[in-house]
Amino acid sequence: METITTACIALNASVQSKEEAIRLAGRLLADAGYIDPGYIASLEKREEVANTFLGAGVAIPHGMIEDRHLIHHTGVAVVQVRDGVAWKDGEHAKLIVAIAAQSDEHITLLRRLTRLMQRPDGIDMLVTTDDAELIVSTLADTPAQPPFPAPEALAWPSDAEQSWSVDYPNGLHARPATRWVETAKRFASEIRIYKGHEFADAKALTGLLSLGVTRGDEIRIAARGSEARRAVEALLETIQSLSADERADAERARRNALASRREAPEWTPAGEAQTLYGLPASPGLATGILVHHAGHRFDVEDQPGDVVRDGEALEAAVLAVAAELEKLEAETKVRLGASEAAIFAAHRELLADADLLRQAVVTILHGHGPAWAWKKTLGTRIEALQKLKDPLLAARATDLRDVGDRVLAKLLGVERQQLVLTAPSILVAEDLTPSDTLQLDMRYVAALAISGGGPTSHTAILARTLGLPAVVAAGTALLAAPAGRPAVVDGSVGAVYLDVSANDLNGAEAVIAKQHAAREALRESRHLPATTLDGHTVEIAANVANAAQAASAIEAGAEGVGLMRTEFLFLERDSAPGEEEQYRVYREMAETMAGRTLIIRTLDIGGDKQVPYLNLPHEENPFLGVRGARLLLTRQDLLYTQLRALYRAAAHGPIKIMFPMVTHIAEIEALREHCERAREQVGGPKLAIGIMVEVPAVAVMADRFAPLVDFFSVGTNDLTQYTLAVDRQHPELAAQADSLHPAVLGLIANTVAAAKKYGTWVGVCGGLAGDPLGARILTGLGVDELSMSAQDVAAVKAELRKTSFAEIQALARRALAARNADEVRSL
Repeated sequence: METITTACIALNASVQSKEEAIRLAGRLLADAGYIDPGYIASLEKREEVANTFLGAGVAIPHGMIEDRHLIHHTGVAVVQVRDGVAWKDGEHAKLIVAIAAQSDEHITLLRRLTRLMQRPDGIDMLVTTDDAELIVSTLADTPAQPPFPAPEALAWPSDAEQSWSVDYPNGLHARPATRWVETAKRFASEIRIYKGHEFADAKALTGLLSLGVTRGDEIRIAARGSEARRAVEALLETIQSLSADERADAERARRNALASRREAPEWTPAGEAQTLYGLPASPGLATGILVHHAGHRFDVEDQPGDVVRDGEALEAAVLAVAAELEKLEAETKVRLGASEAAIFAAHRELLADADLLRQAVVTILHGHGPAWAWKKTLGTRIEALQKLKDPLLAARATDLRDVGDRVLAKLLGVERQQLVLTAPSILVAEDLTPSDTLQLDMRYVAALAISGGGPTSHTAILARTLGLPAVVAAGTALLAAPAGRPAVVDGSVGAVYLDVSANDLNGAEAVIAKQHAAREALRESRHLPATTLDGHTVEIAANVANAAQAASAIEAGAEGVGLMRTEFLFLERDSAPGEEEQYRVYREMAETMAGRTLIIRTLDIGGDKQVPYLNLPHEENPFLGVRGARLLLTRQDLLYTQLRALYRAAAHGPIKIMFPMVTHIAEIEALREHCERAREQVGGPKLAIGIMVEVPAVAVMADRFAPLVDFFSVGTNDLTQYTLAVDRQHPELAAQADSLHPAVLGLIANTVAAAKKYGTWVGVCGGLAGDPLGARILTGLGVDELSMSAQDVAAVKAELRKTSFAEIQALARRALAARNADEVRSL
C-alpha cells in the first residue's frame, strides 16, 4: 500500500481551527483505510501534549506512540490551507502533513519536508499548487539523493568529537530532537551532528530532522569553541539518556498492539466523542455521569508547642489510626475476603515503620509542630518511593499517603469527607486510596477513571475484585473534563469517552447488556467440565492462598486447587508460623476442599518475596539465589515444621506436596527422604510428592526427573523469565517476558512428552493457564490440568468446550513452529 495517494490530499481546504484541520486530515487517513477512526483522537491528544508546528508554515500532526496499534498501514494525509490556520504562539500552518507511522518510516518524510523548508520556494510550491499529484510526487517514497557535501563540511576543524550508534527504535523524530537542540543551545560553541558526509547544526531542529537519522545509524557530534568539550559531553549524555525512554515508548506500543489483538473493543462511539487513553486496569464497559473525587488536602501550619505533649499527640494519632485500620481490615475480610483485607494489614505495617515515626519525632525535637513534622517526614518518604523504577514498590506511595493522611486528620481534628453519590457515576480522580475506594457506595459507582496510578496499584486490584471497569494513567486532561456529563469507560482497552451522544450511549448500554448476558451464561455453565467437542477433558483448578479463596474458587467453577501458596503465612509478621498454626490452616484447606484435588506448595520465599526475620543474606540477584527448595534444604527447621504440619493435616483430606525451585536430581532425592522422615514423626499418610517445573534445566531433563516424582506443575511465569533471561518485574523489559514464546512452549512440550512415558501427571499453574489462547495451546500440548485465578475459570472452561482436541493439537504444533510470541498470538 502506498504511503501517500491523491485520496489523502485536501487542496485549498477551508478550516477555521487547528483542531478542525487535524480532524480533516485524520478522516482522510481513516477513509483511505490507513488508520482506525480511533486514531484521530490520538492525533488530537498529541497536540495537547506537544507542539507539532515544524516551521515555515508546516505542521506535522502525529498520534501518540502507544496508539500505533490503531494504524493499519503507514500513511500520510496533507491538508493545504492557503491562507493559513492559527497553530500555536502566533504561528500559522499552511501545509498540514498528518503522519500515521507504524515504525520509523516517517523519518524519510521528515527529511524531505525539512529540506523543502530550507528552499525558499519549496513549501510555497506545495501550498499554492492545484495539482494533488505534485504533492504526492514530492512527498512520496522515492528516496531523496543526498546532496554532495560541500568541501568546507569535510574539512571543518573541531575542538572535540564523540561518536554514537543510534539505538532509538523509532529513529530521530521531533521529540528527542527537541531535547538535543535544548541541550546544544546551552553552550556558546558551534555544534554539528554528522551522519556520514551530511551534517546539521545541532541547534536547529529542522536541520537535525533533515538528516533522516534512523536506528543503527552512526552519528558524530563535533564542536568548536571555548566550551567544545563540555558541549559534546553534555549533548552525548542527553542523547544517551533518552535511549531508555525511546525504547520504553516503543515497547509500550508493541505491548498495546498485542493487547489490541487480544482485547479488541466491543464498542466504540460512532459519532463525535473526545477519547482519552490510559492503561486498562479492570475490564468491562460502563456508562455514567462524571463525578470528580477530590483527594484530601491538608493545609498544615507549623505550630510548635511543648515537645513532650507534641510527641504524645503524634503517638496517640498513630495508635488511633492503627485501630481504625484493624477494624477496616476485619470489615473488608468479611465483605471481600482475606486477600483484599490484607491491604489494610499492609497499611498497618507502613504505619508501624519505626524509622518513619522516629524521624517525625526528631523533627518535633528540632522545634516544629507535630502535624507539620509528620507531613514533612511523610512527604520525603513518598517522594523517595515515587522515584523507584519498580512499579510495585512505587505504588506503595499511594498507600503511604493514605495512611499518612489518616494520621494528619487525627492530629488536626478534621473529619475525612465522604463522597455522596445518588446516580450511576464514573468516578474521576487523580488517584484513589484503597480506603477511599472501599468506602464508596457501590450501588452508584459504575467505573473508575484515574489520571495517575498504575495497573498494579491497590486501587486497581480492588477495582478488579469489585468488578468495576477501571482505567488508570489517563493523564491530566481527564481531570479537566466537566463534571455532570455522561461518559463511557472501557476498562478492557483503557479508554474514556467524553461528550458521547445519546445514540452512542444507547449503543454502549446495549453492549453492556450483552456482556452481562454473556457473564450470566458463563456463570450458569461454570460447573460444567472443560470437555472439548470430541470428548477430551482437562481439569481446571485455581491458584489460592487460603480456605476462603478456595471456597470462592469452587463456587466460581474450579474443580480443585492446583496451587496453594503458603508463603503468605510467612509475610507481614515478625516470626515464622509454628507447626500448630500451619496445621490449622492446612486442615481448614483440606476440609474446605472436601476430597477435591489440593496441591500445597511449600515455602517459596526468596526472589521477589523476602521476610526480614529469617535474616537471609543479601543477594545481588535473589531470583537466581537461595529460594524455594534451596532455602528449605538449607533451613531444615522451616522444612520440618511445614512438612509435619502438612502430614498431620492430610488426615482430614487428600493433600499433594509440591516443592518449588528444584534444579537438581539430588535435591528431589533429598526432599523425598525428608518427607518420609517427617511423615514417620507424625504418623501421617503417604502423600503424592511433586515439583514445579520453572527452571529450564528441569524441563530439558524432564525424562530423568519424571520417574522420581508423582507429578509436575509447570510455573510458566518463572520458567519464562529464566528461559528468556528477562526479569518479569523490569519496567522496560517485562513485556518481553511472554510465556507464549516458542522457546517456553517447547520446554513445556518436552516436559509433557517425558511425563507421558512414565505416567507422570502434568499441571500448569502459571499465568499462561488463565489466558484463553494459552489454555488452548497448553491443552493441545497434552497437559492434564490448568490452574489459574478464580475469575478466569469459567471463561477458560467455556473456551475449551467450543473447540475440538484435534484442532487445538494442531494449534499447539503451529505454535511450536512459530518464530516468536507475536506469531503465536497471531494464530
